[in-house]
Amino acid sequence: MKILMFTNTYTPHVGGVARSVSELAAGLRRAGEEVLVIAPEFENMPENEAGVVRIPAVQNFAGSDFSVPLPLPRNLASTIEDFAPDIIHSHHPFLLGDTALRAASTVDVPVVFTHHTRYELYGHYVAQDSEMLKRLALSLSLGYCDLCDGVIAPSQSIADFLADHDVRTPVAVVPTGVDGNCFEFGVGMRGRAALSIPEDVFLVGHVGRLAPEKNLGFLVSALVLFLEQNAHAHVLVVGGGASRQTMEQTLKDAGMADRAHFAGVLKGAALADAYAAMDVFAFSSFSETQGLVLVEAMTAGCPVVALDAPGVRDVVVDRSNGRLLPADTDAARFAAILGVIADAGDESRQVMRQAARKTAAGYAIDKTVARTRVYYHRIISERRSPADETSSLWLRTRRSIAREMDILGNFAHAAADAILPDEEGTVDRDG
Repeated sequence: MKILMFTNTYTPHVGGVARSVSELAAGLRRAGEEVLVIAPEFENMPENEAGVVRIPAVQNFAGSDFSVPLPLPRNLASTIEDFAPDIIHSHHPFLLGDTALRAASTVDVPVVFTHHTRYELYGHYVAQDSEMLKRLALSLSLGYCDLCDGVIAPSQSIADFLADHDVRTPVAVVPTGVDGNCFEFGVGMRGRAALSIPEDVFLVGHVGRLAPEKNLGFLVSALVLFLEQNAHAHVLVVGGGASRQTMEQTLKDAGMADRAHFAGVLKGAALADAYAAMDVFAFSSFSETQGLVLVEAMTAGCPVVALDAPGVRDVVVDRSNGRLLPADTDAARFAAILGVIADAGDESRQVMRQAARKTAAGYAIDKTVARTRVYYHRIISERRSPADETSSLWLRTRRSIAREMDILGNFAHAAADAILPDEEGTVDRDG
């Protein structure tokens, strides 16, 4: 099977979607499938990547760490036709996502979309959290689902979210997988030594993109309270982003600079060692579709304390592999629960660690890749066109025109939803 992927973010960019796409592509190749990835250029990307076509892009769009692809090279269409995909997998509803739809209509193959991101929660990058822009982003992404032949939801809570918003395209729940070999064998003491963290302290950790949509103001407030109440504890934050400076300053102002360790972006063995060094993982984001870092932490045997939110609740089981606290929990309560785990005996914490590893085993990359392959075959079999239709220039042109009308229609519908929402201020997918 030949799979063509379109993504607006890819390695060496560090983030959940980039990691998800690269891990899926690698897993599919291990399974014997042929994969071609169309992705933007990024700084420090590898030279001569096998199975990847890079598109020129504007870096750090609107102050974020994302890129925006520029107009496509003229030879891309011939590259796609020469590859002759059996299915196209789109990982974004905008930019290269529209290109995925156009390519699918040209070569007459089905297109599958993974709903990785709650785009309506990212409006602060372009319009200061404009409610109109949030409605536009939500309606565009929902409409995009209905332009595809299949949709993959990384978690059941996202599948429920799509159903609640009347997405009509069949949705399959297939989580992003984690390669256990990357995180199972980290060495905690080595990680602590590399980051100058004392061996005998209780360590609360966090890994992720340090950005406003991750609810990090809440998290750092809780961490300050926890450190004030637990003199024998430290904090480790792994990742980079616009919110790092504010987080560091908040901890410094609270007199905790010597007990707060900011490691920046870590990869490979260094990241595995960092996870292994943690006694508990703290997470407060409401913007996840799965929470890939939660599974990574659990793969390393680290229990999680998190707020109840879509994606998160699919991974964290309260009082089993961690603590799942109500969404309206305040920072003081969050800090107190971290303290409860810090005060728990070794036996109690070991039970949580074992439960965390058991949860992570269900997200093993080979398992999720196998489920993805089954879904691909299902979508291909359900949408098989007669051979003579594919080769007809007139039919190809007609499909391309119809697809352009679909894309324009989705944008027009989304614009109407943004400007004229229903009485509850939400989008109306039924028109």
